[in-house]
Amino acid sequence: MYRSAKLIAAALLCAGVPVYAQDSGTEPLTAAAADAQRQLRQTFTNLTFEDFGPAPVKGPIYQAIAGGRVIYFAPDSQHLLFAAIYDKNGVNLTALAQDASARKRLGAINPADALVIGPANAPKVIEFTDPDCPYCQALERFWLTKAAEGKPVQRLVYFVSGIHPQAAAKAEHILCSPDPQAEFRAIYSGARPTSLHKCQSGAAKVARDAETVRKMGVSGTPTLLVDGKLISGFQQAELEAFLESKAQKPNPIP
Repeated sequence: MYRSAKLIAAALLCAGVPVYAQDSGTEPLTAAAADAQRQLRQTFTNLTFEDFGPAPVKGPIYQAIAGGRVIYFAPDSQHLLFAAIYDKNGVNLTALAQDASARKRLGAINPADALVIGPANAPKVIEFTDPDCPYCQALERFWLTKAAEGKPVQRLVYFVSGIHPQAAAKAEHILCSPDPQAEFRAIYSGARPTSLHKCQSGAAKVARDAETVRKMGVSGTPTLLVDGKLISGFQQAELEAFLESKAQKPNPIP
């Protein structure tokens, strides 16, 4: 997935993955650190920890949303953390917070303004995409494969035009073509037309999509909303599970 944010810091905050902290060397742990290490091992018994020591992050940590993504800030040490917080039961609290934030922003999406691809009676997904994003192209191949297997979806498509320089022009070309769905598939399959279609309605739709992207805080492609859940990037396993869950169920509108 393409993202505008860069990883600035990592910390002991990630309890669901192996912990990397400042090497404590041969210095003995303080009583508080030794107690913390003991609690860590007792709480997360399914993990093996090779090292334990002080992290560079100091003071309280606060949660924020940036670009649709949950981040954490430690003002005392001026650290920004891109991490996932898990509770002792293995629940990803960061993912839950991100999903809740996405649901709050659903009001920014106008379904009537989407480029609709797929049959009306199929499970619906909201998709933010970029014609020049290789992961979006891989997602397109995935949808085509699933449709051929008898598992189609109806996609409400919005174009992200702020990442690649030709994305807006290609999106307008798709929208201004006689058959936008067919041209969408062609462009995402690697077609390179010698000239790109232009039209006022297509340009207006690209501009509206850009405003929707801004309001939603979408910063990478592809980004999907599936049953109200935010999926960042082409996460094939999650999409397979979604399609499987819909196989014997009626289709709710997201």
